[in-house]
Amino acid sequence: MPTIPRTEDGTPQRSTQVTAGPRPVPPPPPPTAKSGAGGDWADGFRRGLSRVPKPRFKLRYLWLLLVLWLVFLVAVPFFAWSKVSQVDAFPAGNRPPDTPGTNYLIVGSDSRAGLTPEQRKQLHTGNDSGQRTDTIMLLHVGSGPDLLMSIPRDTSVPIPGHGTTKINAAFAYGGPKLLIQTVEDLTQIHIDHYLEIGFGGFVNVVDAVGGITICPTHAMNDPLANLHVQKGCQHADGPTALAYARSRHADPQLGDIARGGQQRQVVNAVAHKALSPWTFLNPFRYWNLNMSAADSLTVDQGMGVFAMGRAAWGMTHADLNCVVPISDLFVHLDPQRAPEMFRLIRNDDTAAIGPNLCTQSGLPRS
Repeated sequence: MPTIPRTEDGTPQRSTQVTAGPRPVPPPPPPTAKSGAGGDWADGFRRGLSRVPKPRFKLRYLWLLLVLWLVFLVAVPFFAWSKVSQVDAFPAGNRPPDTPGTNYLIVGSDSRAGLTPEQRKQLHTGNDSGQRTDTIMLLHVGSGPDLLMSIPRDTSVPIPGHGTTKINAAFAYGGPKLLIQTVEDLTQIHIDHYLEIGFGGFVNVVDAVGGITICPTHAMNDPLANLHVQKGCQHADGPTALAYARSRHADPQLGDIARGGQQRQVVNAVAHKALSPWTFLNPFRYWNLNMSAADSLTVDQGMGVFAMGRAAWGMTHADLNCVVPISDLFVHLDPQRAPEMFRLIRNDDTAAIGPNLCTQSGLPRS
């Protein structure tokens, strides 16, 4: 019989030896929702994808680009504005009191400064060295509808110190000061800002925005302005737009009176293109437009970037677009309608300007 080891006091001694035998097998893991046919393969595929480095888009780079773009949009106009010519435009002495709203006198000068002989030949501007204007417009922006009103260059008015003659002679005799004095004496409207653009600059600005759309109501052939266009809306580059704005012989009925409508159409189209979203999204167009405008503009010394932007907006969104009220094609001011128009502008009451005051020809409606 086998003996049992005992301790000194006689009690049986416990054995510390582990009896050999089969080890217990742990139970299988419970099935998961992803188990089943192809489950192991799918899990492995997912684990493999998790080891692939994922591209991390830095959102702060997008914000940095946005900030730089906004800086560019703000800095370019201010840089261009530093190159704009300024002139002491306002006359001394008694002037009409300041009135509600803002009044801009817009002048298209026929100055040939900066044009080469080849450009003068291409644009049919001639070689005149004098200072004249074929475009005179009054822009009023205020609490009511914006108004863009042409004053035909042949309008017969009294010019201080020179008697009664065509209004564009005021610009030839005394530049911006005498022209502003003449307009203010005539209308009693206080002019707040003066804006002038020359031939060459006009062409460059139109080309900088990629051309404009003009919509003549009849075929126009004016060899003196080098204008040859068909009836209907069409694209016009800088030279064509200038010829369209200058042409005074293509309308068989209204002659020079019709030119005011063409000029307002061109000014509106240029301002519309300048303020379009594509201008602000295209850095090359944005830069070229600002630089071209800066090289060609002459403004009063009090004009700033924001006042210029307000003028551009007003030219684009002018709800009232017409010629100063006249009584005949000899361009005499209408003795009843013209004073009423001037009064409503002075009072910033353009909402009360009716269709008989604001007409495309300046003549009363029949």
